[in-house]
Amino acid sequence: MVHAVIEDVEVREGTRVVRRRIIRTDDPQYPSGFRYSLHYGYVDGRGTILRYDNENETVGRHERHDTEGVARIEFPGVMELRERFLNKIEDLP
Repeated sequence: MVHAVIEDVEVREGTRVVRRRIIRTDDPQYPSGFRYSLHYGYVDGRGTILRYDNENETVGRHERHDTEGVARIEFPGVMELRERFLNKIEDLP
C-alpha cells in the first residue's frame, strides 16, 4: 500500500488548535485517494468547532463535524475542501 504525506500541520493558539492532515493513499477504504482530517477545535477537550474528514467506517463517505453535529458532504477534491476549511475558520470565533 502506498502512502504519501501531503500535509501534516498543527498550530495551537491559546485554547484553540488547527490540525491539517492529508495523506495520499491507494487504500481501497479511501476511494478518493486521500485520507484526511481538517480540524479546528479546543486544546482542552471541549470539542470540535469545525472538522472535515473521511468517515472511518463507511468506505467513501466524507463528513463535516461542527457544534451542531455531523453531516455527510459531497467531496469536491481535497485541495478545494482544504481551502473551504481555511476560509471558514477565518470567520469563526
